[in-house]
Amino acid sequence: MHLSEPARLLLERRYLLPGERPEDLFHRVSSAVGSAAKAREFYTLMSRLLFLPNSPTLMNAGTPVGQLSACFVLPVEDSLEGIFASLAHMALIHKSGGGTGFSFSRLRPCGDAVNGTGGVASGPVSFMHVFDTATEAVKQGGRRRGANMGVLASSHPDIERFINSKRGGVLRNFNISVGFDALFFRCLERGSRYDLVNPRDGSVWRTVDPRHLWRTAAEAAWAVGEPGMLFLDEINRRNTTPGLGPIEATNPCGEQPLYPYESCNLGSINLSRCIRRDDLDEELLRTVVRSAVEFLDAVIDANVFPLPEIRERTLATRKIGLGIMGFAEALIRLGIPYESEEALRFAERLMAFVQTEARAMSHEIGERKGSFPAIDRSVFAEDMRNATVTTIAPTGSLHIIAGTTSGIEPIFSLAYSRTIDGAPVTMVHSVVEDLLPASAGGIDVHRHIRRTGTVQDLPLDADVRDLWKTAMEIRPEHHVRMQAAFQKHVDNAVSKTVNMPETATVDDVSRIFEYAHAQGCKGITIYRYRSRQDQVLSRGCDVCAISA
Repeated sequence: MHLSEPARLLLERRYLLPGERPEDLFHRVSSAVGSAAKAREFYTLMSRLLFLPNSPTLMNAGTPVGQLSACFVLPVEDSLEGIFASLAHMALIHKSGGGTGFSFSRLRPCGDAVNGTGGVASGPVSFMHVFDTATEAVKQGGRRRGANMGVLASSHPDIERFINSKRGGVLRNFNISVGFDALFFRCLERGSRYDLVNPRDGSVWRTVDPRHLWRTAAEAAWAVGEPGMLFLDEINRRNTTPGLGPIEATNPCGEQPLYPYESCNLGSINLSRCIRRDDLDEELLRTVVRSAVEFLDAVIDANVFPLPEIRERTLATRKIGLGIMGFAEALIRLGIPYESEEALRFAERLMAFVQTEARAMSHEIGERKGSFPAIDRSVFAEDMRNATVTTIAPTGSLHIIAGTTSGIEPIFSLAYSRTIDGAPVTMVHSVVEDLLPASAGGIDVHRHIRRTGTVQDLPLDADVRDLWKTAMEIRPEHHVRMQAAFQKHVDNAVSKTVNMPETATVDDVSRIFEYAHAQGCKGITIYRYRSRQDQVLSRGCDVCAISA
């Protein structure tokens, strides 16, 4: 097992128990999740860095905590009792290493009457600040601050206040997304007015021009990178359990739509290790997919759930989310530019293969062990162990451990610096040292990359520069097309950032939002370079400090 220095540092700071080595960690996890017969198979899968499960599984498997899921959604009911019950549940989940999503759409709007007191309601955004403050005090898994997603329906009377709630550097522990419904898009297309409705009694508080609402969201996203767009119409059109009702919220990074009290186990295949002799090794990939599905399903049964409601709802659907990381590295090793039609075709072929094999394995397990209990309210006509099997997660820490690129993102910068729990680390992607020449036109290529993070201004052939384009050098429309290509063959959703240049306009952001919906994405997040003072990633080691 070859681990980079950043990987070893991250494992030591976040994942390893006292006295534990990386191989001990994988033994601990595989033994806790798999039977005696399966533990060796699971150990091989992880120790070869072919697959890694989400962080809580690595941290907590085989420990007294025993909480192994990363993704949760909690309800927020329209009462003080309901709101603060969810606050307490959030703290328990964060303490065990999970992240939480909430729909605040059921809360009455600011200024509405409060029954029995003669007072007025403060609205969803004010309570989000309460949740945010509580999150500051409870580190996620005892190792870092917790993460939240706040969603508000586009029809809520407080929607404009919500859209602008991240301006000024507040709500630091929340990502926010507007939940757009099918009616909104019909009104947008027809140019008709759109009702904002009080969820307490269904009364129409006012009607707005949907184009104004869309523009307001684009302006805020241009300014601070949020809100994201959550296309609830598309999420529920492709919901595999429609009989359980509509889905209203997702986990913190938006890739996992869930019902209230549902949780999900995620894991990612290291695609870069499935490239052999300049081609995708489909036999190896098939083996990894099938083993990973069995692993993630076993995690559900090994899990110690933080609440009985979560246990009940999770076991009803047994959702898992298998995805990939190392996509950009795989493309480079195959000689395929990320910004190309060939890359889009490869993405579709790849994810169709993963989805087909994952469902086939879930079907086999379902025949042996039984289907998920809510299958009678699903789209499936035959045995299926899991209501969903695929998700594309961001793999923020996992890709460092695996020594590859994150999720399905292009390389953001060929070199950068970051801090891991206060320790500064300089990182240069391994493919740079493996595949790029040491010099070009008398210029030290690697030194240039460390300074700038790019090769676009080096005297290299055009096809080489195309192959090594970084995220900021790829057109935003292609980012969206790549997300849509994967989404075609993903049960849940896709975590993907559309990087936009500093010079992008509000109109550019608005067009990208529209394009993402038209392409069949379930949501979209954009980030305009330098739109935040606390920007997480910057190009080149000389100009960046990144906190893990």
